[in-house]
Amino acid sequence: MPIAAKIRNRILAVVTAGLLAATVSACDTNSGPSGGEPSEPRQVTVVGTGNVQGTPDTLTANVAMEFFAPDVSGALNQSSQRQQAVIDALVGAGVDRKDISTTQVSVQPQFTPDGTTPSGYRATNAIDVKIRDITAASQKLALIASTGGDATRINSVNYSIEDDSALVRNARANAFDDARNRAEQYAGRSGLSLGKVLSISEQSGAIPRPTPMPRAAMEAVPTDPGQQTVSFSVTVVWELT
Repeated sequence: MPIAAKIRNRILAVVTAGLLAATVSACDTNSGPSGGEPSEPRQVTVVGTGNVQGTPDTLTANVAMEFFAPDVSGALNQSSQRQQAVIDALVGAGVDRKDISTTQVSVQPQFTPDGTTPSGYRATNAIDVKIRDITAASQKLALIASTGGDATRINSVNYSIEDDSALVRNARANAFDDARNRAEQYAGRSGLSLGKVLSISEQSGAIPRPTPMPRAAMEAVPTDPGQQTVSFSVTVVWELT
């Protein structure tokens, strides 16, 4: 090979090697993590619960008058008349008329044992009665039973707290305090400390209800409101520092 050609090939090899080295250097520089981008914050997610008990101050009873008659109008008239007598007796005993509301009016055909021949009609007329004086609840239920007679059906009673806003606030505060205590424990075990709160979400708990009362027509109905629990659950995410 001529000397001029050898010199030219050596120069090309040196230039090519230099370009490859520059390319590799550029790739190494751009492939690494950027020093200006912040990393994801360390965090802890906990669930706290808070329970507060209160004494119910209201009783709501669902009561019905039920009658059977050979015809629709007879059954419905009897149940309606007896229910109106119960309403009048309650109003006369101090129950506000606005605390009495109709929840059901129904008439259903009844059949003989063979299931094909109508034997008559059963009418049901039901109301909700809100009794705000718990101490008088027993007497009011007894009044319903005595006025309605054997047609009386006491379907259920529910206790409630008319204004539970203070209990809700206390339960919410207890839930958050419980969440903070849990988060501080986890942070301490990790050798870290709590930073700012990143998110909060809550869920209210259900209030247990009394079991329904059976059908009854009795002289005295013992009642006891007991205690009800207002519950809250809160999920809180803290930053760890």
